[in-house]
Amino acid sequence: MPLVDIQLIEGVFDDSQKRRMIEDVTEAMIRIEGEALRGVTWVRVHEIASGEWAIGGKPMTAADVKTAQAETA
Repeated sequence: MPLVDIQLIEGVFDDSQKRRMIEDVTEAMIRIEGEALRGVTWVRVHEIASGEWAIGGKPMTAADVKTAQAETA
């Protein structure tokens, strides 16, 4: 039974984006493991409060991520 955890900073992705992540990750696992595992493939989305996630010792907020997304668009 595959179990995939996705960890995100809260407030970065909306519900439809999270739903798409779940669907796409499930489909990726099925392509690897086969259709028989669809019913037992678990995908969980964990949202970490903004500011409680750090990279290189610097806390990251949802605003930081959105700024970075805008810069790469």
